[in-house]
Amino acid sequence: MKIKYIYKYLILAFVAVILGACTSTEADPKFDQTPLERLNGRKKELNDLLLSSAEGWKAVYYTDSTQLGGWTHLFKFLPDGKVDMASDYDSATTIKRSQYDIQLGSAVSLVFTTANRIHLLSESDNYPTAGLIGKGYLGDFQFFYYGEKNGEIIFKTNRDFQELHFVKATARDWTDLAKNTPIIEAITGDMTSPLFRILEENDGASIKKYEFDYVPAARFGTAYSLVEGSEEAFQMALSFTPTGAVAKPAVVVKGQKLSNFIYDSVSNSFTATGTGGVSATFRYTNAPPRLTDDYKKLAEGQPQFVVGYLSANLYNASTNSVYFKSLSAKVNATLPATQSLARIQIIFNNSVNGTYIQYLFNGGKATITHFVTTKIDNVNKTIILTDDGWAQTAATVAFLKPIDNELLNIKGLYFKKENFTITYPNTIYTLTSASNSFRITTYQL
Repeated sequence: MKIKYIYKYLILAFVAVILGACTSTEADPKFDQTPLERLNGRKKELNDLLLSSAEGWKAVYYTDSTQLGGWTHLFKFLPDGKVDMASDYDSATTIKRSQYDIQLGSAVSLVFTTANRIHLLSESDNYPTAGLIGKGYLGDFQFFYYGEKNGEIIFKTNRDFQELHFVKATARDWTDLAKNTPIIEAITGDMTSPLFRILEENDGASIKKYEFDYVPAARFGTAYSLVEGSEEAFQMALSFTPTGAVAKPAVVVKGQKLSNFIYDSVSNSFTATGTGGVSATFRYTNAPPRLTDDYKKLAEGQPQFVVGYLSANLYNASTNSVYFKSLSAKVNATLPATQSLARIQIIFNNSVNGTYIQYLFNGGKATITHFVTTKIDNVNKTIILTDDGWAQTAATVAFLKPIDNELLNIKGLYFKKENFTITYPNTIYTLTSASNSFRITTYQL
């Protein structure tokens, strides 16, 4: 057969195949619905899922686990487009009703259309750290539906396309949500709680310690190794349960992943336990994790050294403890409205008067002076100030006792040079109690 006839038959056969395909009665299931019909089907699917759980749904929402922890939310969807919601964002864990909608766009999405607890994470003017000013908690209130797997509804967030899973809630989830609050308060602390936290890893044979820098508003901490010369550090995003905290990612100790930290109210600590003696614990401590030798500058026989707290410039310093500020307010409350505490300065090793504390005031009130002696504690790396008499009468100085008693605490004070300045180039030093949360910020004068 000639070549040209072979080509002719091949072309006819190809056309026949095409025509047969076009007239086939078997429809491709991918194209048996219009795009709108498929979206409407997905919408009904999601709506049915949301309504299918008798006790609603639970989601632990980590908006950005590289800088923020997780917030537990509970949702009970109702047939009329209403939703009952509760969260552990703060102590107001009561149920609030609002509205939701399932919207169609390029995909099906769940949108919480009126204000409720989840919107607290999406408000740009509500931010937990300075680095998130204008960004808030990076949260969403619109979530794209990506299906159901193993009984969980899978969403992706609108802002950064991160997965968020809704799991079926239980009646106990709703009744126990308020129990998260005392756990959160335990790790947050109050104005009398110690100022420092440490994380200890126990591999069953030895303990490794880290300074644990925790930001309560962000529910986020960073652990820095206390091994001299080590630059090891890792981050920990926390969410909370009625019994403790859950870390993301897990802390790895001797190959074991530890994420469930149980709170012990007696020791005021959180511990995650593995096997073979492996554990990780974070807890408060009054002693700074990193002690310095700066206190030696204040020892008797050293040159005069003067530090001063200037209220006008240093009151808002982040290194002033809430406890100190409360004592300062207490002192000011005893003074006439026209007067207030302006300065607290300590002159160490003056050649004439030795060491003494001066309290200076706004409004014309005379300076008050308290003479003290000093003792260096080289074991605990503190300086201890001891009463050596006042220049004024006891009745005149009584109102200063709330602050003065802390400066003369028998456990002593840690003295540390800080690596920042405030308003002026003067070196900043902090004085921190060795027994409680008193800490005052001073200039070197």
